[in-house]
Amino acid sequence: MEQSALLLASSLNAGTVLAIAALGLLINEKAGVVNLGAEGMMLCAALAGFATVVATGSQTLGLLAGMLAGLLLAALFGLLVIWLNTNQYATGLALSLFGAGFSAFAGTGYVQAKLPEQGPFAVPLLSDLPWFGPALFRHHPLVYGALALVLLLVWWLYRTRSGLILRSVGESPESAHALGYPVRRIRLGAVLAGGALCGLAGAYVSTYYTPLWVEGMIAGKGWIALALTTFATWRPARILLGAYLFGAVTMVQFHLQGQGINLPSQFLTMLPYLATILVLVLISRNPQWIRINMPASLGKPFYPGA
Repeated sequence: MEQSALLLASSLNAGTVLAIAALGLLINEKAGVVNLGAEGMMLCAALAGFATVVATGSQTLGLLAGMLAGLLLAALFGLLVIWLNTNQYATGLALSLFGAGFSAFAGTGYVQAKLPEQGPFAVPLLSDLPWFGPALFRHHPLVYGALALVLLLVWWLYRTRSGLILRSVGESPESAHALGYPVRRIRLGAVLAGGALCGLAGAYVSTYYTPLWVEGMIAGKGWIALALTTFATWRPARILLGAYLFGAVTMVQFHLQGQGINLPSQFLTMLPYLATILVLVLISRNPQWIRINMPASLGKPFYPGA
């Protein structure tokens, strides 16, 4: 019982990182912009958040610093792909490589640094429940914040006029432009929001999930978050479920090792990525399903004068 509660708790914790980043990328893609730079943004945000907590002792400031780092890199990406119409895929890859290299260079002085002790998080009364308490009610507030974010996005995207405008920009930017909507500014706003959420996820990794700094510590989570948007067919609730699924796959490797099951560590380490590839292959078997759910202008530049 205790082992299952710990496995569920760790799965929720691991899934939160993926969910927040993937929800940010969802906002980008609903506006028709693909950002392959999530991994680099998360790495820079992880470093910014960690360095801020080391300097100030405040995890809240660390999370805000991570969001700011993600937002600034997203602004650079938005300037290049929205105003200068550079290729979205190539620019995103360049951003990812830049983030990996810059964070490795700038973070050399923080490899041995330690964060101040953080008090345990618990929901009063509910955290004392047998099994359910440790499994569901002893998490960082961001774990519950991810749930709230999903509800907020579902309401905003499908129940508000501004959400409808964002989706219309992703489906047909030319039509939205003809109706007088500022397509480029709307896309930039979506890119900035997505960057801030990717930054929040990156800072959460270095300040709470694994409170330390090492080069490349995001370890592919940005790429998995990117795959999650396709896995979930661009639906917020499905992204959350997918994030928890991938979080569970990630944690199973540690659970199996703790149980003394004799499997090669390399095989266990590759499980999350193997699951990602398998899911994408299964989804790609039905191209029409992808085409129906994918924003029509995804990855395509917009030329207002055309």
